[in-house]
Amino acid sequence: MPTTPEAAPRRRDRTHYLYLAVLAAVVLGVLVGFVAPGFAKDLKPLGTGFVNLIKMMISPIIFCTIVLGIGSVAKAAKVGRVGLLALGYFVLMSTFALAIGLVVGNLLHPGSGLHLDPAAANSAHKQATTAAGGTEFLLGIIPTSFASAFTSGQVLQTLLVALLAGFALQKLGAKGKPILNGIEHIQRLVFRILSMVMWAAPIGAFGAIAAVVGETGWGALRSLAVIMIGFYLTCLVFVFGVLGAVLWIGARVNIFSLLKYLGREFLLILSTSSSESALPRLIAKMEHLGVSKPVTGITVPTGYSFNLDGTAIYLTMATLFIATAQDKPLSLGEQISLLVFMIIASKGAAGVSGAGIATLAGGLQSHRPELVDGVGFILGIDRFMSEARALTNFAGNAVATVLIGSWTKEFDRAQAGRVFAGQAPFDETTLLDEHSGPPPERKEEREPAATG
Repeated sequence: MPTTPEAAPRRRDRTHYLYLAVLAAVVLGVLVGFVAPGFAKDLKPLGTGFVNLIKMMISPIIFCTIVLGIGSVAKAAKVGRVGLLALGYFVLMSTFALAIGLVVGNLLHPGSGLHLDPAAANSAHKQATTAAGGTEFLLGIIPTSFASAFTSGQVLQTLLVALLAGFALQKLGAKGKPILNGIEHIQRLVFRILSMVMWAAPIGAFGAIAAVVGETGWGALRSLAVIMIGFYLTCLVFVFGVLGAVLWIGARVNIFSLLKYLGREFLLILSTSSSESALPRLIAKMEHLGVSKPVTGITVPTGYSFNLDGTAIYLTMATLFIATAQDKPLSLGEQISLLVFMIIASKGAAGVSGAGIATLAGGLQSHRPELVDGVGFILGIDRFMSEARALTNFAGNAVATVLIGSWTKEFDRAQAGRVFAGQAPFDETTLLDEHSGPPPERKEEREPAATG
Protein backbone atom coordinates (compact mmCIF):
# COMPACT_ATOMS: atom_id res chain seq x y z
CA MET A 1 0.00 0.00 0.00
CA PRO A 2 1.38 3.46 -0.83
CA THR A 3 2.18 5.50 2.22
CA THR A 4 3.83 8.59 0.78
CA PRO A 5 2.02 11.94 1.07
CA GLU A 6 1.89 12.17 -2.71
CA ALA A 7 0.16 8.79 -3.09
CA ALA A 8 -2.79 9.47 -0.80
CA PRO A 9 -4.32 12.38 -2.78
CA ARG A 10 -4.18 10.34 -5.99
CA ARG A 11 -6.10 7.51 -4.32
CA ARG A 12 -8.75 9.90 -2.98
CA ASP A 13 -9.14 11.53 -6.39
CA ARG A 14 -9.81 8.16 -8.03
CA THR A 15 -12.37 7.39 -5.34
CA HIS A 16 -14.12 10.70 -6.02
CA TYR A 17 -14.33 9.76 -9.70
CA LEU A 18 -16.03 6.52 -8.70
CA TYR A 19 -18.50 8.33 -6.45
CA LEU A 20 -19.30 10.83 -9.20
CA ALA A 21 -19.80 7.96 -11.63
CA VAL A 22 -22.22 6.28 -9.20
CA LEU A 23 -24.18 9.52 -8.79
CA ALA A 24 -24.33 10.00 -12.55
CA ALA A 25 -25.42 6.38 -12.99
CA VAL A 26 -28.21 6.81 -10.43
CA VAL A 27 -29.53 9.93 -12.18
CA LEU A 28 -29.33 8.21 -15.56
CA GLY A 29 -31.05 5.12 -14.18
CA VAL A 30 -33.93 7.22 -12.80
CA LEU A 31 -34.36 8.97 -16.16
CA VAL A 32 -34.34 5.69 -18.09
CA GLY A 33 -36.81 4.20 -15.61
CA PHE A 34 -39.29 7.02 -16.25
CA VAL A 35 -38.73 7.44 -19.99
CA ALA A 36 -38.53 3.77 -20.99
CA PRO A 37 -39.87 1.59 -18.15
CA GLY A 38 -40.07 -1.52 -20.31
CA PHE A 39 -36.42 -1.26 -21.34
CA ALA A 40 -35.43 -0.32 -17.79
CA LYS A 41 -36.86 -3.56 -16.41
CA ASP A 42 -34.60 -5.51 -18.76
CA LEU A 43 -31.56 -3.83 -17.15
CA LYS A 44 -32.10 -5.67 -13.87
CA PRO A 45 -29.35 -8.27 -14.64
CA LEU A 46 -26.77 -5.45 -14.39
CA GLY A 47 -27.69 -4.88 -10.75
CA THR A 48 -27.96 -8.61 -10.08
CA GLY A 49 -24.50 -9.21 -11.54
CA PHE A 50 -22.95 -6.59 -9.31
CA VAL A 51 -24.68 -8.01 -6.23
CA ASN A 52 -23.31 -11.44 -7.13
CA LEU A 53 -19.80 -9.98 -7.23
CA ILE A 54 -20.34 -8.56 -3.75
CA LYS A 55 -21.73 -11.88 -2.50
CA MET A 56 -18.57 -13.54 -3.81
CA MET A 57 -16.54 -11.47 -1.33
CA ILE A 58 -18.69 -12.05 1.77
CA SER A 59 -17.08 -15.22 3.13
CA PRO A 60 -13.43 -14.14 2.85
CA ILE A 61 -14.19 -10.71 4.32
CA ILE A 62 -16.10 -12.17 7.27
CA PHE A 63 -13.40 -14.77 7.95
CA CYS A 64 -10.41 -12.44 7.79
CA THR A 65 -11.93 -9.58 9.77
CA ILE A 66 -13.33 -11.79 12.54
CA VAL A 67 -10.08 -13.74 12.98
CA LEU A 68 -8.00 -10.57 13.07
CA GLY A 69 -10.62 -8.83 15.20
CA ILE A 70 -10.37 -11.47 17.91
CA GLY A 71 -6.60 -10.98 17.84
CA SER A 72 -7.09 -7.24 18.30
CA VAL A 73 -9.36 -7.82 21.28
CA ALA A 74 -6.71 -9.97 22.90
CA LYS A 75 -4.05 -7.30 22.39
CA ALA A 76 -6.29 -4.55 23.71
CA ALA A 77 -7.24 -6.58 26.78
CA LYS A 78 -3.59 -7.07 27.70
CA VAL A 79 -3.03 -3.37 28.29
CA GLY A 80 -5.17 -3.61 31.39
CA ARG A 81 -7.91 -1.37 32.63
CA VAL A 82 -7.90 1.03 29.69
CA GLY A 83 -8.30 -1.73 27.13
CA LEU A 84 -11.03 -3.49 29.06
CA LEU A 85 -12.97 -0.26 29.63
CA ALA A 86 -12.66 0.68 25.98
CA LEU A 87 -13.77 -2.71 24.70
CA GLY A 88 -16.72 -2.86 27.09
CA TYR A 89 -17.83 0.63 26.08
CA PHE A 90 -17.44 -0.14 22.35
CA VAL A 91 -19.55 -3.30 22.57
CA LEU A 92 -22.25 -1.52 24.59
CA MET A 93 -22.50 1.52 22.31
CA SER A 94 -22.37 -0.53 19.09
CA THR A 95 -25.20 -2.70 20.40
CA PHE A 96 -27.18 0.40 21.38
CA ALA A 97 -26.63 1.94 17.93
CA LEU A 98 -27.78 -1.25 16.22
CA ALA A 99 -30.87 -1.30 18.42
CA ILE A 100 -31.65 2.34 17.60
CA GLY A 101 -31.40 1.52 13.90
CA LEU A 102 -33.91 -1.30 14.36
CA VAL A 103 -36.32 0.89 16.36
CA VAL A 104 -36.25 3.75 13.83
CA GLY A 105 -36.55 1.32 10.94
CA ASN A 106 -39.65 -0.23 12.49
CA LEU A 107 -41.17 3.21 13.08
CA LEU A 108 -40.51 4.58 9.58
CA HIS A 109 -41.13 1.37 7.60
CA PRO A 110 -38.84 2.51 4.78
CA GLY A 111 -39.42 0.65 1.55
CA SER A 112 -43.12 0.04 2.19
CA GLY A 113 -45.21 0.03 -0.96
CA LEU A 114 -42.39 -0.80 -3.36
CA HIS A 115 -43.33 -4.50 -3.84
CA LEU A 116 -40.01 -5.39 -5.46
CA ASP A 117 -40.26 -8.65 -7.40
CA PRO A 118 -42.54 -10.45 -4.89
CA ALA A 119 -42.90 -13.60 -7.05
CA ALA A 120 -39.18 -14.26 -7.10
CA ALA A 121 -38.95 -13.49 -3.42
CA ASN A 122 -41.70 -16.00 -2.58
CA SER A 123 -39.99 -18.72 -4.61
CA ALA A 124 -36.63 -18.12 -3.01
CA HIS A 125 -38.20 -17.86 0.41
CA LYS A 126 -39.70 -21.35 0.12
CA GLN A 127 -36.33 -22.77 -0.86
CA ALA A 128 -34.52 -20.92 1.91
CA THR A 129 -36.88 -21.94 4.70
CA THR A 130 -37.10 -25.68 4.00
CA ALA A 131 -34.46 -26.36 6.66
CA ALA A 132 -34.82 -23.29 8.82
CA GLY A 133 -36.46 -24.74 11.86
CA GLY A 134 -35.01 -25.55 15.24
CA THR A 135 -32.50 -28.38 15.23
CA GLU A 136 -32.00 -28.23 11.47
CA PHE A 137 -31.03 -24.58 11.69
CA LEU A 138 -28.46 -25.22 14.44
CA LEU A 139 -26.99 -28.21 12.60
CA GLY A 140 -26.86 -26.14 9.44
CA ILE A 141 -24.40 -23.78 11.10
CA ILE A 142 -21.83 -26.61 11.23
CA PRO A 143 -20.09 -27.04 7.86
CA THR A 144 -19.50 -30.51 6.44
CA SER A 145 -15.83 -29.61 6.03
CA PHE A 146 -13.52 -26.71 6.79
CA ALA A 147 -13.43 -25.70 3.13
CA SER A 148 -17.19 -25.97 2.60
CA ALA A 149 -17.69 -23.09 5.05
CA PHE A 150 -16.28 -20.83 2.32
CA THR A 151 -17.97 -22.43 -0.68
CA SER A 152 -21.51 -23.24 0.50
CA GLY A 153 -22.63 -19.61 0.73
CA GLN A 154 -23.72 -20.06 4.37
CA VAL A 155 -22.38 -17.03 6.21
CA LEU A 156 -23.03 -18.48 9.66
CA GLN A 157 -20.79 -21.42 8.79
CA THR A 158 -18.02 -19.00 7.84
CA LEU A 159 -18.61 -17.09 11.07
CA LEU A 160 -18.31 -20.29 13.14
CA VAL A 161 -15.04 -21.30 11.48
CA ALA A 162 -13.69 -17.74 11.88
CA LEU A 163 -14.49 -17.71 15.61
CA LEU A 164 -12.85 -21.11 16.12
CA ALA A 165 -9.78 -20.05 14.14
CA GLY A 166 -9.50 -16.75 16.02
CA PHE A 167 -9.62 -18.36 19.46
CA ALA A 168 -7.26 -21.12 18.35
CA LEU A 169 -4.70 -18.53 17.23
CA GLN A 170 -5.05 -16.84 20.62
CA LYS A 171 -4.16 -20.12 22.32
CA LEU A 172 -1.14 -20.56 20.05
CA GLY A 173 0.29 -17.27 21.29
CA ALA A 174 3.59 -16.35 19.67
CA LYS A 175 3.51 -19.49 17.52
CA GLY A 176 0.32 -18.24 15.89
CA LYS A 177 1.79 -14.85 14.95
CA PRO A 178 3.02 -16.00 11.50
CA ILE A 179 -0.45 -17.32 10.72
CA LEU A 180 -2.03 -14.02 11.79
CA ASN A 181 0.44 -12.16 9.60
CA GLY A 182 -0.52 -14.41 6.71
CA ILE A 183 -4.23 -13.72 7.27
CA GLU A 184 -3.45 -9.99 7.32
CA HIS A 185 -1.86 -10.33 3.87
CA ILE A 186 -4.85 -12.35 2.64
CA GLN A 187 -7.15 -9.64 3.97
CA ARG A 188 -5.25 -7.02 2.02
CA LEU A 189 -5.71 -9.12 -1.10
CA VAL A 190 -9.42 -9.55 -0.40
CA PHE A 191 -9.95 -5.83 0.12
CA ARG A 192 -7.93 -5.06 -3.00
CA ILE A 193 -10.24 -7.34 -4.99
CA LEU A 194 -13.24 -5.67 -3.34
CA SER A 195 -11.95 -2.24 -4.33
CA MET A 196 -11.67 -3.49 -7.92
CA VAL A 197 -15.20 -4.89 -7.79
CA MET A 198 -16.48 -1.53 -6.54
CA TRP A 199 -15.48 0.05 -9.83
CA ALA A 200 -18.40 -1.85 -11.32
CA ALA A 201 -20.72 -0.05 -8.88
CA PRO A 202 -21.90 2.58 -11.44
CA ILE A 203 -23.05 -0.18 -13.78
CA GLY A 204 -24.76 -2.06 -10.96
CA ALA A 205 -26.38 1.09 -9.59
CA PHE A 206 -27.62 2.09 -13.04
CA GLY A 207 -29.22 -1.29 -13.71
CA ALA A 208 -30.73 -1.66 -10.23
CA ILE A 209 -32.20 1.85 -10.02
CA ALA A 210 -33.48 1.82 -13.60
CA ALA A 211 -35.24 -1.50 -13.06
CA VAL A 212 -36.82 -0.44 -9.76
CA VAL A 213 -37.98 2.94 -11.06
CA GLY A 214 -39.32 1.22 -14.18
CA GLU A 215 -41.36 -1.10 -11.95
CA THR A 216 -42.48 1.31 -9.21
CA GLY A 217 -42.19 4.86 -10.59
CA TRP A 218 -42.23 7.67 -8.02
CA GLY A 219 -42.69 5.20 -5.18
CA ALA A 220 -39.02 4.24 -5.42
CA LEU A 221 -37.80 7.83 -5.05
CA ARG A 222 -40.16 8.44 -2.13
CA SER A 223 -38.89 5.36 -0.28
CA LEU A 224 -35.26 6.27 -0.93
CA ALA A 225 -35.90 9.76 0.44
CA VAL A 226 -37.54 8.29 3.56
CA ILE A 227 -34.58 6.11 4.47
CA MET A 228 -31.99 8.81 3.69
CA ILE A 229 -33.72 11.50 5.74
CA GLY A 230 -34.52 9.02 8.49
CA PHE A 231 -30.90 7.85 8.63
CA TYR A 232 -29.50 11.38 8.83
CA LEU A 233 -31.97 12.36 11.56
CA THR A 234 -31.20 9.19 13.50
CA CYS A 235 -27.46 9.93 13.34
CA LEU A 236 -28.07 13.49 14.56
CA VAL A 237 -30.18 12.27 17.47
CA PHE A 238 -27.58 9.65 18.33
CA VAL A 239 -24.66 12.11 18.29
CA PHE A 240 -26.28 15.05 20.08
CA GLY A 241 -28.75 13.10 22.21
CA VAL A 242 -27.13 9.80 23.15
CA LEU A 243 -23.43 10.61 22.85
CA GLY A 244 -23.99 14.12 24.20
CA ALA A 245 -25.75 12.79 27.29
CA VAL A 246 -23.15 10.05 27.87
CA LEU A 247 -20.29 12.55 27.49
CA TRP A 248 -21.82 15.01 29.93
CA ILE A 249 -22.74 12.40 32.52
CA GLY A 250 -19.46 10.51 32.24
CA ALA A 251 -16.98 13.35 31.81
CA ARG A 252 -18.86 16.64 32.31
CA VAL A 253 -17.84 17.76 28.80
CA ASN A 254 -20.21 19.57 26.45
CA ILE A 255 -20.70 17.74 23.15
CA PHE A 256 -20.99 21.02 21.22
CA SER A 257 -17.63 22.24 22.55
CA LEU A 258 -15.96 18.96 21.58
CA LEU A 259 -17.44 18.89 18.07
CA LYS A 260 -16.55 22.55 17.51
CA TYR A 261 -12.96 21.76 18.51
CA LEU A 262 -12.93 18.99 15.87
CA GLY A 263 -14.51 21.16 13.17
CA ARG A 264 -11.66 20.89 10.67
CA GLU A 265 -11.60 17.13 11.00
CA PHE A 266 -15.31 16.94 10.25
CA LEU A 267 -14.77 18.98 7.08
CA LEU A 268 -11.97 16.63 6.06
CA ILE A 269 -14.21 13.61 6.62
CA LEU A 270 -17.07 15.26 4.73
CA SER A 271 -14.83 15.72 1.69
CA THR A 272 -13.46 12.17 1.73
CA SER A 273 -16.43 10.20 3.18
CA SER A 274 -13.86 8.40 5.35
CA SER A 275 -13.24 8.79 9.07
CA GLU A 276 -9.81 7.16 8.52
CA SER A 277 -8.62 10.34 6.78
CA ALA A 278 -8.75 12.17 10.11
CA LEU A 279 -7.21 9.43 12.27
CA PRO A 280 -3.77 11.06 12.82
CA ARG A 281 -5.40 14.42 13.55
CA LEU A 282 -7.80 12.86 16.07
CA ILE A 283 -4.90 11.29 17.98
CA ALA A 284 -3.01 14.59 18.03
CA LYS A 285 -6.05 16.64 19.02
CA MET A 286 -7.14 14.28 21.80
CA GLU A 287 -3.68 14.52 23.35
CA HIS A 288 -3.76 18.30 22.95
CA LEU A 289 -7.18 18.34 24.64
CA GLY A 290 -5.69 16.71 27.73
CA VAL A 291 -6.18 12.96 27.25
CA SER A 292 -2.96 11.08 28.06
CA LYS A 293 -0.89 9.44 25.32
CA PRO A 294 -1.47 5.85 26.57
CA VAL A 295 -5.25 6.28 26.67
CA THR A 296 -5.35 7.96 23.27
CA GLY A 297 -2.99 5.42 21.75
CA ILE A 298 -5.17 2.52 22.90
CA THR A 299 -8.68 3.95 22.51
CA VAL A 300 -8.50 5.67 19.12
CA PRO A 301 -7.00 2.86 16.99
CA THR A 302 -9.15 0.20 18.69
CA GLY A 303 -12.25 2.35 18.28
CA TYR A 304 -11.67 2.67 14.56
CA SER A 305 -12.26 -1.08 14.28
CA PHE A 306 -14.72 -1.72 17.10
CA ASN A 307 -16.66 1.51 17.68
CA LEU A 308 -18.65 2.07 14.48
CA ASP A 309 -21.89 3.64 15.65
CA GLY A 310 -22.85 5.19 12.31
CA THR A 311 -22.19 1.98 10.43
CA ALA A 312 -24.23 0.03 12.99
CA ILE A 313 -27.25 2.30 12.54
CA TYR A 314 -26.91 2.07 8.76
CA LEU A 315 -26.69 -1.73 8.67
CA THR A 316 -29.89 -2.32 10.62
CA MET A 317 -31.93 0.41 8.90
CA ALA A 318 -30.78 -0.70 5.45
CA THR A 319 -31.65 -4.32 6.23
CA LEU A 320 -35.19 -3.40 7.30
CA PHE A 321 -35.54 -1.20 4.20
CA ILE A 322 -34.57 -4.02 1.84
CA ALA A 323 -36.83 -6.54 3.59
CA THR A 324 -39.86 -4.21 3.60
CA ALA A 325 -39.31 -3.19 -0.03
CA GLN A 326 -39.60 -6.84 -1.06
CA ASP A 327 -42.73 -7.44 1.07
CA LYS A 328 -40.78 -9.77 3.37
CA PRO A 329 -40.47 -7.85 6.67
CA LEU A 330 -38.31 -9.40 9.36
CA SER A 331 -40.02 -10.85 12.42
CA LEU A 332 -38.98 -9.68 15.89
CA GLY A 333 -36.97 -12.86 16.43
CA GLU A 334 -35.15 -12.39 13.11
CA GLN A 335 -34.39 -8.78 14.00
CA ILE A 336 -32.88 -9.79 17.34
CA SER A 337 -30.75 -12.52 15.77
CA LEU A 338 -29.73 -10.05 13.07
CA LEU A 339 -28.66 -7.59 15.78
CA VAL A 340 -26.47 -10.25 17.39
CA PHE A 341 -24.94 -11.14 14.03
CA MET A 342 -24.27 -7.48 13.19
CA ILE A 343 -22.54 -6.88 16.54
CA ILE A 344 -19.85 -9.28 15.37
CA ALA A 345 -19.95 -8.81 11.60
CA SER A 346 -20.05 -4.99 11.67
CA LYS A 347 -16.45 -5.07 12.90
CA GLY A 348 -15.54 -6.04 9.35
CA ALA A 349 -17.07 -2.84 7.91
CA ALA A 350 -14.45 -0.66 9.45
CA GLY A 351 -12.94 1.10 6.54
CA VAL A 352 -12.68 -0.25 3.02
CA SER A 353 -15.09 1.25 0.53
CA GLY A 354 -17.68 -1.46 -0.13
CA ALA A 355 -17.04 -3.41 3.08
CA GLY A 356 -20.26 -2.02 4.56
CA ILE A 357 -22.22 -3.25 1.54
CA ALA A 358 -20.55 -6.66 1.85
CA THR A 359 -21.42 -6.83 5.56
CA LEU A 360 -25.02 -5.83 4.79
CA ALA A 361 -25.22 -8.57 2.17
CA GLY A 362 -23.68 -11.01 4.66
CA GLY A 363 -26.36 -10.25 7.25
CA LEU A 364 -29.12 -10.82 4.70
CA GLN A 365 -27.46 -13.95 3.36
CA SER A 366 -27.29 -15.45 6.85
CA HIS A 367 -30.89 -14.66 7.80
CA ARG A 368 -32.96 -14.21 4.64
CA PRO A 369 -31.00 -15.21 1.50
CA GLU A 370 -33.92 -14.33 -0.77
CA LEU A 371 -33.46 -10.64 0.13
CA VAL A 372 -29.81 -10.27 -0.91
CA ASP A 373 -30.65 -8.96 -4.40
CA GLY A 374 -32.19 -5.89 -2.76
CA VAL A 375 -28.68 -4.70 -1.90
CA GLY A 376 -28.40 -3.50 -5.49
CA PHE A 377 -31.24 -1.05 -4.90
CA ILE A 378 -29.78 0.60 -1.82
CA LEU A 379 -26.40 0.82 -3.57
CA GLY A 380 -27.74 3.85 -5.42
CA ILE A 381 -28.08 5.89 -2.23
CA ASP A 382 -25.23 4.34 -0.25
CA ARG A 383 -22.95 7.18 -1.33
CA PHE A 384 -25.38 9.76 0.08
CA MET A 385 -25.32 8.07 3.47
CA SER A 386 -21.58 7.40 3.66
CA GLU A 387 -20.83 10.90 4.98
CA ALA A 388 -23.27 10.50 7.87
CA ARG A 389 -21.77 7.11 8.70
CA ALA A 390 -18.23 8.45 8.73
CA LEU A 391 -19.09 11.58 10.73
CA THR A 392 -21.02 9.56 13.32
CA ASN A 393 -18.20 7.00 13.63
CA PHE A 394 -15.67 9.80 14.12
CA ALA A 395 -17.79 11.59 16.73
CA GLY A 396 -18.29 8.33 18.59
CA ASN A 397 -14.56 7.68 18.79
CA ALA A 398 -13.81 11.22 19.96
CA VAL A 399 -16.42 10.90 22.72
CA ALA A 400 -15.09 7.46 23.69
CA THR A 401 -11.52 8.79 24.03
CA VAL A 402 -12.59 11.60 26.37
CA LEU A 403 -14.77 9.24 28.40
CA ILE A 404 -12.08 6.58 28.84
CA GLY A 405 -9.59 9.29 29.77
CA SER A 406 -11.99 10.67 32.38
CA TRP A 407 -12.85 7.25 33.84
CA THR A 408 -9.17 6.31 34.19
CA LYS A 409 -8.26 9.79 35.56
CA GLU A 410 -6.01 10.37 32.54
CA PHE A 411 -7.85 13.50 31.38
CA ASP A 412 -6.58 16.99 32.16
CA ARG A 413 -9.75 19.01 32.62
CA ALA A 414 -7.85 22.27 33.10
CA GLN A 415 -6.17 21.81 29.71
CA ALA A 416 -9.53 20.96 28.12
CA GLY A 417 -11.00 24.14 29.58
CA ARG A 418 -8.20 26.22 28.10
CA VAL A 419 -8.62 24.55 24.71
CA PHE A 420 -12.38 25.08 24.58
CA ALA A 421 -11.92 28.70 25.69
CA GLY A 422 -9.46 29.31 22.86
CA GLN A 423 -6.56 29.91 25.25
CA ALA A 424 -4.52 26.92 23.99
CA PRO A 425 -4.87 26.81 20.19
CA PHE A 426 -3.92 23.64 18.35
CA ASP A 427 -0.44 23.94 16.80
CA GLU A 428 -0.89 22.26 13.41
CA THR A 429 2.76 22.12 12.36
CA THR A 430 4.25 20.89 15.64
CA LEU A 431 1.63 18.44 16.85
CA LEU A 432 0.73 16.87 13.52
CA ASP A 433 4.38 16.19 12.73
CA GLU A 434 4.36 13.85 15.71
CA HIS A 435 1.26 12.03 14.46
CA SER A 436 1.65 12.14 10.70
CA GLY A 437 1.52 8.37 10.64
CA PRO A 438 1.59 5.39 13.01
CA PRO A 439 4.66 3.28 13.51
CA PRO A 440 5.16 0.75 10.70
CA GLU A 441 4.09 -2.20 12.86
CA ARG A 442 0.80 -0.62 13.93
CA LYS A 443 0.03 0.60 10.44
CA GLU A 444 0.47 -2.93 9.16
CA GLU A 445 -2.07 -4.12 11.71
CA ARG A 446 -4.69 -1.47 11.01
CA GLU A 447 -4.35 -0.94 7.29
CA PRO A 448 -6.59 -3.79 6.12
CA ALA A 449 -9.58 -2.36 8.00
CA ALA A 450 -9.13 1.22 7.01
CA THR A 451 -10.31 3.42 4.16
CA GLY A 452 -14.01 4.00 3.88
